[in-house]
Amino acid sequence: MNQRAKDLGMANTTFINCCGLDVEGHMTTAKDVALMSRELIVKYPQIHDYCTIWMENITHVTKRGSSEFGLANTNKLIKQYEYATGLKTGSTDDAKYCVSATAEKNGLKLIAVVMGAPDHKIRFEDAKTLLNYGFGKCQVYTDTAKEHLPRLAVQGGVEEQTALTYESDFSYLDVTGADFSQITKELELPAQADAPISKGKVAGRLVYKLNGKEIGSVNVLFGADVRKALFKDYFLKTLGEFCMKRDAA
Repeated sequence: MNQRAKDLGMANTTFINCCGLDVEGHMTTAKDVALMSRELIVKYPQIHDYCTIWMENITHVTKRGSSEFGLANTNKLIKQYEYATGLKTGSTDDAKYCVSATAEKNGLKLIAVVMGAPDHKIRFEDAKTLLNYGFGKCQVYTDTAKEHLPRLAVQGGVEEQTALTYESDFSYLDVTGADFSQITKELELPAQADAPISKGKVAGRLVYKLNGKEIGSVNVLFGADVRKALFKDYFLKTLGEFCMKRDAA
């Protein structure tokens, strides 16, 4: 657990046990809980299907028989906050009342972490305050119309051109209230590429700028392998061109 926390960048977390109960040296921070929460919802988004259930009937089966009881969600934000999507509450004598709250509004997903609240009501109110601030302050730009990529000339290959493709989509989070209509895009590609070429290797990039300042980029990748041409390839190509001219004549 400690190695995994380190891998996630949770620099101020130390696990002494796996249950989360108070013990000397067992500690974390709000930032680290946010990092851990982000990893969970990004890698396993189906977690929201479970943590947004408000109440469920549980059947408890023992040797003496079975009994049914209702189990309510301890995260009251699911009922109190219309944008809530989870995630986890917790409380101990030392940690007091804590919550890692996730929410989504207009496609923007946020995480708010509250620790050390004196009671459960205050932790939820503080979480709502943080989330409302985030939704009011943040806006996301997503490029849904990237430019069509040209074919790139190839020098010394069995093919004279190769296809290109984008590595990923592009999105940008702004907290300054910037005017996204001022975003410009610049395609940076070489005039040609030298064979051999491997599919998936970086050929260039699409650069995004806001008011002249770069805010991010997306890699442009080679879309196919291109083998370096050998003597026999040039010979066969020349022979083919000769035959075509002869047929035309």
